Amino acid sequence: MLGTRTLSRTSILHLERRHLVASDRTAFTREVVVHPGAVAVVPMLGDHVILYEQHRVPAGRALIELPAGKLDVAGESPEVAAGRECEEEVGYRPGRMEPLIGFFTAPGFSDEWIQVYLATDLEPVPTRPDGIEEESARVISMPLSEALELIANGVIVDCKTIAGLYAAAARTID
Repeated sequence: MLGTRTLSRTSILHLERRHLVASDRTAFTREVVVHPGAVAVVPMLGDHVILYEQHRVPAGRALIELPAGKLDVAGESPEVAAGRECEEEVGYRPGRMEPLIGFFTAPGFSDEWIQVYLATDLEPVPTRPDGIEEESARVISMPLSEALELIANGVIVDCKTIAGLYAAAARTID
């Protein structure tokens, strides 16, 4: 890489132009959304998964999702962040966390990497909503099999939720 230039920086977005050189020495540029990374968690109570429905402004509607959030607390590990998000959004403190799957969300323009965890041995705690969308969100509990049907029927359309639920289902197959 020859260098970078910040094009925009907001509270949720850092856009930069990267100046690069190809293997044949041809110079080129790419715009990249730089992201601190994120976590999501699949909270399981027996055979039930705890999901979160909230309005998403870019989607223009409410989406059913896994509890999730950015890695935006200095020094906080991804596993701790996932546990915190589970507590804040759906009101459960995980007793046990296991990494399930990690993936890039949109590698054509962003470096965002999401690590998804399976949370079990859940203990109820008060939720701690942050912002208007979270204050009006609702917690949903359903059998994992029903959540997979909602994916197949096009009701659950969030990629981290789809990947996380399928990974959890694969992990829990006897």
